[in-house]
Amino acid sequence: MAQQQKTLKVSVVSAEEEIFSGDAYFVELPGAMGALGILPGHAPLMTRIRAGAVQIKTVGGAEELIFVAGGILEVQPDEVTVLADTAVRGEDLEEAKAQQARQTAEAALRNTRSKFEYATVAAELETTLAQLAAIRKLRRAQIR
Repeated sequence: MAQQQKTLKVSVVSAEEEIFSGDAYFVELPGAMGALGILPGHAPLMTRIRAGAVQIKTVGGAEELIFVAGGILEVQPDEVTVLADTAVRGEDLEEAKAQQARQTAEAALRNTRSKFEYATVAAELETTLAQLAAIRKLRRAQIR
């Protein structure tokens, strides 16, 4: 008799809306200290997450990709909750808009006058670069 594979209940929410809710076999996302891979039975964990792609391998066989601009991750053995500062479904990401935001941030970085302004613009640039990386990751997944 075949043993049923264990799953995780996964929720990704932002201040605006619930982006994803469903069962999954695996979740990968950018933790504050590096990439995190979460399988069913993972030890409890709470940590900050960086801007980047949350990849969810769903029970239905699909792979969901969601861009988050930072937030908090809570892991329980059978549940993963991502409380994102901002979250955008992969299919809603616009490369041209992200490229323009990158160019704007790079120009602003060259013209900053204070350390505070520099830090703010550098954080915006980092988020934009993470968004572009998520778009590239989504494209690679669509090609397969």
